[in-house]
Amino acid sequence: MEWKNFDELKAYEALKAVKPVSVKEVMAGENGAKRVKEYSVPMSSGLVYNYAAKAVDEDILAVLQNLADEQSLTEKYKALYEGEIINTGEKRLVLHQLCRGQLGADVVVNGVNEREFYVEQQKRCAEFAKKVHNGEIVNEKGETYTTACQIGIGGSDLGPRALYLSLEGWAKYNNTLKMDAKFISNVDPDDALNVLSQIDISRTIFVLVSKSGTTLETLTNETFVKNAIEKAGCDASKHMVAVTSQTSPLAGNPDYMDSFYMDDYIGGRFSSCSAVGGCILSLAFGPEVFAEILNGAHAADELAKNTNIKENPAMIDALIGVYERNFLGYSATAVLPYSQALSRFPAHLQQADMESNGKSVNRFGQPVSYVTGPIIFGEPGTNGQHSFYQLLHQGTDIIPIQFMGFKNNQMANDLVIQNSTSQQKLNANVAAQIMAFACGKDDDNANKYFAGGRPSSIIAGDQLTPASLGAILAHYENKIMFQGFIWNLNSFDQEGVQLGKVLAKKVLAKDTDGALTAYSELLGIF
Repeated sequence: MEWKNFDELKAYEALKAVKPVSVKEVMAGENGAKRVKEYSVPMSSGLVYNYAAKAVDEDILAVLQNLADEQSLTEKYKALYEGEIINTGEKRLVLHQLCRGQLGADVVVNGVNEREFYVEQQKRCAEFAKKVHNGEIVNEKGETYTTACQIGIGGSDLGPRALYLSLEGWAKYNNTLKMDAKFISNVDPDDALNVLSQIDISRTIFVLVSKSGTTLETLTNETFVKNAIEKAGCDASKHMVAVTSQTSPLAGNPDYMDSFYMDDYIGGRFSSCSAVGGCILSLAFGPEVFAEILNGAHAADELAKNTNIKENPAMIDALIGVYERNFLGYSATAVLPYSQALSRFPAHLQQADMESNGKSVNRFGQPVSYVTGPIIFGEPGTNGQHSFYQLLHQGTDIIPIQFMGFKNNQMANDLVIQNSTSQQKLNANVAAQIMAFACGKDDDNANKYFAGGRPSSIIAGDQLTPASLGAILAHYENKIMFQGFIWNLNSFDQEGVQLGKVLAKKVLAKDTDGALTAYSELLGIF
């Protein structure tokens, strides 16, 4: 197994030479209908990944299969989940998949079986949540807790928040919502103050999440929260738990009711299946629902082991994305879930993808001569249609689109209005948009002309449930991983977020000069 730059591969040269495919032509008429049936890959949890409206054909798919083989994608994936040092920047293992199931050989580090460690933390989170739910753990007045509030930023917020919002309505309908969940992330004081104004502080458990125990924004917000707890006449140590590493100052600290642990082998943006998501989601929905998320994710991880790209949805998604980025010149990808529940999922993917593959050097620190990760953005449909779709349809840039859609809404409560239900209207828009982007519309009026040829894919399923949500989460995590392997990047560090932090500390210490001082004065810092 070799780690090679993308442009050193035979498949790279082959992709430069392939005949382009016109999405507009292949999606027209009965040929289009045939493609929709043929270019579909089963996922787990009743989902499918359909790429009929992508600019690929059998010739291109054959070269993409060669690329997957030549760059040893499945072998590198196996090396990752069996505990090789994949994060070369920080010389760390990458083990987030182990949070949701065993994929290969045991991973033992310094005598610790990592899978057993993660399972133990899940059990501890589950036991804590059950005690809160059944009234064994109560506040100073003997009252039950009704709200859980996570304090964290980046991966300690985006993924867990997206998952909570994705299932909040489902849980209410299915009577599994145990506690409301809130999230405080931004160091902007208005964020914390706004959340605190909406909750009964005396009946809230705050989940402080920081692997190092030193994250500036998180500790600042913790102080805000502790001040509010004290003003409410409560004891902060009876209202806070920590999710952290075993070596951080938060571990075993008497200022918290309990501490739940992660380790350095799980990066923040991949941490939703660890205690980072497990604690808050088990409190909100119950540990059984969190376990369903993990099961859905594990099933998707198993699919990602397949060497045949036509049977590996995450891998073929990754390969097509690389082809679009490096050979068709598309610089962005729009993620458009047609489900309001997934409203924050694009924001989570922004971090997961752009922090992972937004790199210009390879895994050995050498500059690469090809483009890497795309810009990720998105909003739920149909809201986005009334926002940025104008550019997607008629702008000068072609932006590939990833749709998500479900046959049934989460709450199974809909009305027939003007001969169709709301869900049918929603899904009619998904189908219409795919074809409008692909085939466009001829018109003598240039303002009404749609060129078409704009590629898209869709993840489709019966309903957004805990299991299907877990499968979608793992699909994208694995897609990002495979693309990093193809580009020969280290997708698991994030040096790009560090420089700003260092300079911010200099500003707060009043250790500045030049323009940094001028900007500090402009913003009223000093």
